[in-house]
Order: sequence, then structure tokens, then C-alpha cells
Amino acid sequence: MAPVGAHIGNPADPVVTALVEQDKIPWYKKKNLRSLYFIMFPTCIGIEMTSGFDSSMMNGLQAVQNWDEYFGFPRGSRLGIFSASYSLGAILGLPFIPMISHRWGRRWTIIFGSVIMIIGAIIQGASQNFAMFTMSRIILGFGIPYGIVGASALIGETAYPKERPTLTAVFNASWFIGAIVAASITLGTFAMPNTWSWRIPSFLQVVPSLLQIIFMPWMPESPRFLIQKDRIEEARDFFIKYHAEGDANSELVKAEIVQVQTAIKLELEHASLGWRELFKTPGNRRRATITGFLGLFTQWSGNTLISYYLVQILNQAGITNKGTQTRINLGRTCWDFLNGTIIALNVPRLLKRRTGYFICTCGLLCVYISWTIAASQYAQTKRESAGYAVLVMIFLYSPFYNVGYNSLTYTYLVELFPYHIRANGIAFFQVWGRAAGFFNNFVNPIALQAIAWKYYITYCVWLGFEIAFVYFMFPETSGRTLEELAFLFEGSENNELLNKTTEKQLGDNIHLDDVPIVGGGKDEERPTAQEIEAAK
Repeated sequence: MAPVGAHIGNPADPVVTALVEQDKIPWYKKKNLRSLYFIMFPTCIGIEMTSGFDSSMMNGLQAVQNWDEYFGFPRGSRLGIFSASYSLGAILGLPFIPMISHRWGRRWTIIFGSVIMIIGAIIQGASQNFAMFTMSRIILGFGIPYGIVGASALIGETAYPKERPTLTAVFNASWFIGAIVAASITLGTFAMPNTWSWRIPSFLQVVPSLLQIIFMPWMPESPRFLIQKDRIEEARDFFIKYHAEGDANSELVKAEIVQVQTAIKLELEHASLGWRELFKTPGNRRRATITGFLGLFTQWSGNTLISYYLVQILNQAGITNKGTQTRINLGRTCWDFLNGTIIALNVPRLLKRRTGYFICTCGLLCVYISWTIAASQYAQTKRESAGYAVLVMIFLYSPFYNVGYNSLTYTYLVELFPYHIRANGIAFFQVWGRAAGFFNNFVNPIALQAIAWKYYITYCVWLGFEIAFVYFMFPETSGRTLEELAFLFEGSENNELLNKTTEKQLGDNIHLDDVPIVGGGKDEERPTAQEIEAAK
């Protein structure tokens, strides 16, 4: 039986795609585009450093004697509350994100979230008791989705079409930078004989948010947002500066402006910007279903066990020395960063979206089956080799997870949703992801304590379901611009109207073989007129 989502969607206006494909100049040879990508890192791409810092810090603190004693040796449900409170805060903050994003823009959404996270980190470091520490983590969690939704949308909507998939893939990879920093800090402070052993890492969680606020004045606003607000000249100035390197006569700029204007007009003709739009049409309900399950998959694939409860897993595998556990945590995060970054830079270019997710889910299932067998063997025989096999599976897990759920998720979400519900869609993904994270972070320590390795079987079963869902439900989105994907599930009528309107407004004066390459280039790098005509 053929997967229902494999070939869904319709090709749209090829003008922008054809113009972009003519451009053979790499981004690092374009001064303005280079400056845009440089400022993207501290303002947008680095958002997930906070989440990576948080999970790695919470992992590391469980091996810090002073933290353990100060909070009364939290185990089971008490430990679950500590970890799950971060996700609870995110759930509480999500309903208001689309309103802020649509009214004030992507940049102010990020700034709002960053301010909230700074407040939460300060309270966390100054915590005097269990309740104060838990509340600080709720505040931290409240702020993080504002940053994630605003930043992922801003990256996708400002990046040059050629680099957009890679940049949205690298967005998630910054998680590992935060994780490495937190693991290194907790390794350096865990032996301190006082509460500063855990207060220092807690206070330092403000750093990523501070960077976002400091550098945000230099980050431009989304041209899609500007066009939606009828600030056409500002949007045109953006495209001229960053996508055409200052060439005000660029045909690419003309094509992008027309295409974005036309797509947004068609999107909003019978739609609004509220939450109801996610469920108003069959196409949007399909998007919401895929997005909701994708949110579950990113948290229910066994990753939260490693991210938050590595110490408990190692204890059950016979690796009980706290110093060794802390070093393993640091080594794991470094390994995650290495393979995660390499994968993020290459997978969006080399694999189609469905293929990447299919490799990811099949690989994770194989790892978890092997992990479960090794853990059961250690529980029954106490053989050291079985315990080390568990450790090997922990390190094998991340490359498969990173192929799909790390490198492709925000790339896929940005492509899946049209502009007018993009913020809603990413926020909806966060709702399900954070709800799944809250459930997992609360239940995981209880289940590990109660049934130990048998708990891994539930993940094996769930991963089997993920494979089937990806195969039958995920549409392919690679190789097209955001506007070409705006009517992915809506049939051919809107796409044809977008094509005709764009071509009519551009007129017959665009001859792609005569358009200068942005930033320079050799004539032999241009496609022939026949190739361009065929593309049209």
C-alpha cells in the first residue's frame, strides 16, 4: 500500500526557485548575507542553548551531593516534579504566542521570552527551598517557547531560500552547545563543599537569553511579517540588502515581493490569524494532526530518559561512581554536538524529509530493542559487559535521533505551514511536545524506580507506531520555496492562481538567462535559456 502522504502537494510558481538556482555564489562570499547569518546565531539559532543547558544541568545536578542533600534527596515523583516543571511552564505560556507574534513580530516575541527566562534563571540560582526551585523552573519554561517559535519562524522567513533548510536544521543543533557548557560547568562545580556547587550552574542559565537581548537590535524583522502589516518598502529594503546584495533592480527581489504578497493575500482571503484556523479546513486539520504527533515523537522516542535521567540509567547498568557519571554526561553531550552538527549541516541537503524521518525512526527502534536486551541481561546476571552494552546504546542513540527529530523538525514545520498560521503551527507543535515532555519527566523516574528495564519496552512499541505514522502520513516538502508550499494540502486551484497572479504581475519582461548572478559569477555557470524555459 502506498503512503498517503508521499506525493501530496502541488508545484507552484517556479520563478523564484529558478532565479535562486542560477545563483552559484556561496553565502560566505556575500557581505550582507554573511552579516545576516552571523547575527542569526546569538539572536535566533542560539535559542535552544537554554533547553540544552537545562536538561544537561538537571542531569548533572543529580550527581551533585550538595544539591541532592539540600533538596532532601529527590527521587521518584519528587525528582519528576523538578524536571517536569520546565515543560509545565512552557505549556502555560503557549496559548499567547501567536497573538504576540502576529501583532508585534518575530523579534519582539523572542525578546519577551528572553526576559522571562532571565527572571527564571535568577530565581533558580537564588532558590531557598523545593517550592522556589520548582517555581523558577516553571518561569524558565514559560519563556522558552516564545523564543523557539519566534526564532524558528524568523530564521525560515529571512534566510536566503538556498540556505533556509540548513539554517533551520542547525537551529536545533545549538541545543548541544548549551548541553556541553552545562555539563562542563557541573563537572567543575560538583565537588564544591557548599550550595554554590549548584547555584553557579543555575545562575549561568541566563547567558543565552542575555545574548539574544544584546544582539537583537541588529537582527532584521521578517519580511513576511512586514508585508502582512503593509510595510512593503521595509520588506523590499530587506530583500534588496540581504537577498540581492544591494541591487535594487534585482529580478529576484521583484519575484520574491510579488510571490510573498500574492501568497499572503490568498492565505488571508478566507482566513484569520487565530487558533481556530488550525482546525478550520481539511488541509489545516491535516497539518495539525501531523504537527501534534511530531511533537509527541520528539519527546516520546526515549530521548528524555537520556537527557534528564542518565544518572538513574547508569545506576541500573552498574555504573555508580558519581565522578564517572558526570564525565559520561559531558562525553555524551560532546558526542551529541559533534554528530548533531555534522548531520544538521548535511541531512537537509542530502535527504528528502520523509527519508530522513524514516531512517531516524527505524534506527531508534533498533537501538532501543538492543538497549532493552542489554539492560535485561545486566539485571539478571550483573555482567559488566551487559552494563557497558547499555552505555554503547546510549551513544548510538543520538545519531539516529539527530537525522530526523533534531535536524529536520523545524525545517519541516516552517515548510508545512503557510505564513498566516506558521506561528500557530509551531506553537501547536510545542503544546504537544511540552505536554509529552511534562508527562515523561514526571513518569520516567517513577517507572525506572518501579519496573527498571521493563519500562524500555513501552518505547519499543511506541517507536514501531512512529515508523508507521511517518510512512503513511508525512508529506514530502523538500525542494520548494515557502510560498510554493503554502497550499500543500489545498489542491491545485490556489497554486495555479498563485502562478498566474505572480506571472501576470511580473509580466513577460523577466528573461532569466539575462538576469545577473547575485554577487557576480561566470557566464558558464548560468543555465541555458532552454533549461529555464523548461523550468517555467
